[in-house]
Amino acid sequence: MKSIKHIIWDWNGTLLNDLDVSMEALNQLLKREHLPLVEDKNEYKKYFQFPVSEYYKKVGFDFNKTPFSELAKQYMEYYQPHSLNCSLHDGVEMTLQKAKKQGYQQYLISASDFDFLKVQLSRYDIYNYFGDIRGLDNIHAHSKAKLAKEFVKENKMNPQEVVFVGDSVHDSEVAKYAGCNCILIANGHEHKDKLVKTGCKVVDTIQEFANLL
Repeated sequence: MKSIKHIIWDWNGTLLNDLDVSMEALNQLLKREHLPLVEDKNEYKKYFQFPVSEYYKKVGFDFNKTPFSELAKQYMEYYQPHSLNCSLHDGVEMTLQKAKKQGYQQYLISASDFDFLKVQLSRYDIYNYFGDIRGLDNIHAHSKAKLAKEFVKENKMNPQEVVFVGDSVHDSEVAKYAGCNCILIANGHEHKDKLVKTGCKVVDTIQEFANLL
């Protein structure tokens, strides 16, 4: 990573270990709609994708019966309070500290609602590692591609000196849209097989990413 000066982190699944709570929130909705539950993590990781509305269709939700906007609201009613008990992935603070010591500028861009993102971040002693934090203005988690591209341009970064670090196929799409590099960590919301198919470098843990610094 000799040419990299900037690291843009994803939040959910990459730094925040919220897979279990996300599955619980999903299953609350499935139970309410009398649909089969998703109880196996590998199964969940194969279903998950952005935009989230497409992943909801995969698990059986009928938007003609219950609109996506209502499902998203119900999901967040469960997810938000319960997510405040989630821990960071092992090695997150060590990795952020190592990147800072080595001179990398670090940022956080999430598809989460920005106001709630700030609430989540306030629970952990990592806020000061990030030069800037960006999120969306809604709870629908459609895409952060435009947000990321504008962020790189606004801050006059050379895209080839930027690496996006995430846990989803969408993170690779965001990086490509912004013209940047991408490394994916396969311990979040999407199955490693799907991540490998993006052509991006894939590591199993954030500690493995730290070894690349």
